Amino acid sequence: MRLSNLADYAVVLMSAAARHCGAALLAEGKLNATKLSQETGVPLPTAKKLVSRLTAAGLFESTRGIGGGIRLARPPSAISLADIVEAVEGPLAITSCTIDGNHDCVLEDGCTVKPHWGVVNRTIRKALADVSLASLSDLPVAPKIRIMEKA
Repeated sequence: MRLSNLADYAVVLMSAAARHCGAALLAEGKLNATKLSQETGVPLPTAKKLVSRLTAAGLFESTRGIGGGIRLARPPSAISLADIVEAVEGPLAITSCTIDGNHDCVLEDGCTVKPHWGVVNRTIRKALADVSLASLSDLPVAPKIRIMEKA
C-alpha cells in the first residue's frame, strides 16, 4: 500500500497548519492556501485543491472575505492520519473488492479471501487512526552536541 502524492501533500499541509495553532496564528495573520504553499513547497494549485477537499471533509474551517482564512476544525490531537488520508483518498481499503458497491472482480463469486480483507483494512485504519496530527506536526528536536573538554 502506498499513499498518493495528494494524500502525502495533505498530511504535509495539515501538519503545517497544526504548527500555526494558537497565539502564533494571531500574530502572523490568517492562514490560507498561499501561505501553506509557501511554507511547505506544495504547489499552490495543489494546495488550493487540498484545502478545498480538507474543508469539505470537515478538517479545516474556512472563513471568506476580508480577514478570512482557514484553521483546523478540531485540535491537532483530535485529527488522525486516517482522517486526513480518507479525506483525500476515500475509504481505506487494501483491495477494491472490499469497498461497498464495488463488483469489478471476476473472482468475486468464488473468492475465499475476500471475507478476510476486512480484518486487514480495519487493522491498517486503526494503525493510521492511532497517529495524531499533533504527533506529526512536532518539529524534530536537534540532537544536543556534547563537547568534551580535554583533560
